[in-house]
Amino acid sequence: MTVFVLDSSAVLRHIDGEAGADRVEEIIRLALLGEAEVQLSALQWGEIAGIQRRRFGVQEQMRVLQSLLQFDLRVIPATAERAVRAAEIKEDRKLAYADAFAIELAMDSPDHLLVTADYDFKEVADLARIEFLPVK
Repeated sequence: MTVFVLDSSAVLRHIDGEAGADRVEEIIRLALLGEAEVQLSALQWGEIAGIQRRRFGVQEQMRVLQSLLQFDLRVIPATAERAVRAAEIKEDRKLAYADAFAIELAMDSPDHLLVTADYDFKEVADLARIEFLPVK
C-alpha cells in the first residue's frame, strides 16, 4: 500500500484550490477508501497551522485543522531519532529543517511517496520517491 507523505505546500495547494489540488483530493479519497495512507510530519502540520493562523486568525485555523483530520491524516511525531536524521539531511543537503522532516519521513520505506509543490526537494530527489505537483 502506498503511504503518501504530504508536505505543507501540498496541503496548502489543497486548501487554497491551487494547481495540484485535484491530485491531493485523489490521494485523500484513496486514504478514505483504505487504499492508501496519508502522513504528515508534525513539523509540516505546525507550518500549516501557523500559516492558517497568520492568514485568517485562530478560528479559521482551528476549522481548517479539524477538517484536515477528518481525512484520516496521520501526523507523525518528531521523535529524537527523526530530529537527528532531519538535522543531518538539513546540514548535508542544505534543505530547510521542516522540509528535512518531510523527506526523512518519506525515506521510511519504498512504499512512501512524498507529494510536494516545493521544487527545492529536487535537490534531495535521490533520497526518496517524490511526486511534484504542477507549478502554479
